[in-house]
Amino acid sequence: MSKSYWLMKSEPDAYSWDDLVAEGEGTWDGVRNHRAANNMRAMKVGDQAFFYHSNIGKEIVGIVTISVTGITDPTDPEGKWAAVKVKPVRKLAHPVTLKAIKENPELADIELVRLSRLSVAEIKPEEWRKILAMAGE
Repeated sequence: MSKSYWLMKSEPDAYSWDDLVAEGEGTWDGVRNHRAANNMRAMKVGDQAFFYHSNIGKEIVGIVTISVTGITDPTDPEGKWAAVKVKPVRKLAHPVTLKAIKENPELADIELVRLSRLSVAEIKPEEWRKILAMAGE
């Protein structure tokens, strides 16, 4: 079974890469966009995602692995929204900024740019490899 790749946005003043590292495993919750929630429902244990700092920094700072799937968002009293648990894999050697991604013609179709308000986006394998290369990995 093939692995899928994702990008998960968080405002660093609300929940940062360092917060996740300190916790060891975090619950990705509070997503109230249908497409983003469907992306989380499609995740499998072992999939990997870029951790993106939105609003402040606007850059990919690390890689997480999906550790638990199929859970109901604990912040949703109606039980309609999805959540997953993630664990940090590693911080990127060099963060990759939104500006650098937008300037790269090979990433013109990436959901991060096309659907800029989407908080959980799918990343194609070739986009994953390109971003890792941009991070010096």
